[in-house]
Amino acid sequence: PRLCVVGSGPAGFYTAQHILKHHGAARIDIYEKLPVPFGLVRFGVAPDHPEVKNVINSFTQTARSERCAYYGNVTVGRDVTVAELRQAYHAVVLSYGAEDNRVLGIPGENLSGVYSARAFVGWYNGLPENRDLKPDLSCETALILGHGNVALDVARILLSPLHLLRQTDITEGSLAALACSKVKRVWLVGRRGPLQVAFTIKELREMINLPGTRPVLNPVDFTGLENAVRDAPRPRKRLTELMIKTALEKPGEKAVKVQAGAPREWGLKFQRSPQAVLPTADGRRARGVRLALTRLEVRTGSWGAGMEQDVPQPLGISPKTAGCSTAGWGGRWQALGEAGPTDKSISPSKGSDFHTAAAAERCLYCSGWVKRGPTGVIITTMNDSFDTAQSVLEDLQAGVLDVATSREGFGAVESILHSRGVRPVSFSDWEKIDAAEVARGKAAGKPREKIVDPQEMLRLISH
Repeated sequence: PRLCVVGSGPAGFYTAQHILKHHGAARIDIYEKLPVPFGLVRFGVAPDHPEVKNVINSFTQTARSERCAYYGNVTVGRDVTVAELRQAYHAVVLSYGAEDNRVLGIPGENLSGVYSARAFVGWYNGLPENRDLKPDLSCETALILGHGNVALDVARILLSPLHLLRQTDITEGSLAALACSKVKRVWLVGRRGPLQVAFTIKELREMINLPGTRPVLNPVDFTGLENAVRDAPRPRKRLTELMIKTALEKPGEKAVKVQAGAPREWGLKFQRSPQAVLPTADGRRARGVRLALTRLEVRTGSWGAGMEQDVPQPLGISPKTAGCSTAGWGGRWQALGEAGPTDKSISPSKGSDFHTAAAAERCLYCSGWVKRGPTGVIITTMNDSFDTAQSVLEDLQAGVLDVATSREGFGAVESILHSRGVRPVSFSDWEKIDAAEVARGKAAGKPREKIVDPQEMLRLISH
C-alpha cells in the first residue's frame, strides 16, 4: 500500500511511525507546506523547553526510513489537490493541525495591541507567517486570556530574564524586541475557577520559580479548596495545593531580595470572561477590557456570565499602559480546497474519529488537531495518531482499502508539482537547513538560530 500524510507535525509523524512499524510493506510520503518539518514541535514548544523537542530524534529516524519520504514546500490544496492525492495513493491521512485563529467574537478584538496566542507564539518561535508581527511591548502590564500551558508559556517568555532566553533557540528578532520590552506585570485571566485551570504543575512551578519574578495570588480565591481537593485525582490535588501554598506563602528572604530589585510579577484572575476590548478615543488601540464575572451553575455544571466590570487599571490596560492582550492558542482547522471534511458524520469540529464508512470510501482519515481541535499535549497527540493509524491498518487488513489497484504515489504527484513550478524539499535538503541553523546558533552562543524566511531556506539548499 502507498499512503500519504498531509502535515509533518507530531500527528503526522506518529501516524506514519505506527503504520510503518506494524505493516512491513507500507510506503508513506509526508507532505508539508513549509520547507522545514516538525510542526508544533518546532513552532509551538516554548524555546526554554528543549527537552520536549527531543521527539524530533525519533521523527528523524522515521523520515530516514527507506519506506518513508518527506516532501516539504508543498501546499496541499494549492500545489496539489486532495483529489489528486487520492488518485496517487491508496489512503490519505490529514494531519495538518489547526491553522486558523479562533476568534472570541467580542467587540474590539481586532484592535491594535490585541494578539492571538497562536501568532504571538509563532512570532517568538520563528513561524514564517508570523515573523513580521512586531508586537507592541511598550506597556507595563500584559493581559493573557486563558489558564492553559500556552498561556503560561507566553507569560514566562514575557517575564523571563534575557540571559536565560539567550541560551535558547528563540529568534534573534524576538529576543531584540523582548530586550526593549517594558512589560513587568502579567495577569492571566480565566472564566472558571482554580479547580478548573488547564495548565500542569510543571509549568506552574516554572512560573513560581522564575528568577526576578514573584507570583501574586489572592488567598481569598483558594478559601476552602483544601477540603474540595482531598479526594481529587493526584495531579489535580498537587496542582491545587501548590497554588494554595503560593497564595498563602509569607514574603521571605527571597521575596525581599526580588522586591528590592523592582520585581516583575504575575498573577491569576479567576471567574472572569471577556465581553469587549475597549478602544482608545481615536478607536485604534485597546485601552481596557470589559469582563463579566462568571459563576458556576451547580444544577447544570456550566459557567454563566453575571455582572460586568470595566478594568482599565487593575489589569493595566489603559491609555498610558497600552495593553498587550493575548487570547488562548485558539486554532481552528481549515479546509484544503475541496478536501475539507464536509460530511457532518466526519466533521472534525465535532471531535469525531473521521473514520466512518464514508471516510474509508473516500480513502480519507485524519489525526491530531484537525480531528479533535487544539487540545492536549504531545503524548495526547501520539495516542490519538496511533488510533488513526490503527484504523488505517484495520481497513487494510479487512480489505476496505483496495490495494489491488496499483498507485504511483509520489511519481504521479511529482509530475503535477513540476507542471505547476513547485520544487519539493527533501529531508536531506532539510538537514542542510538544519546544519546552517545550528552553525548560526553556535556563532551566537545558542543551540540554533532559526531561519524565518522560506525563500532564504530555498536559496540555501539550491547552492
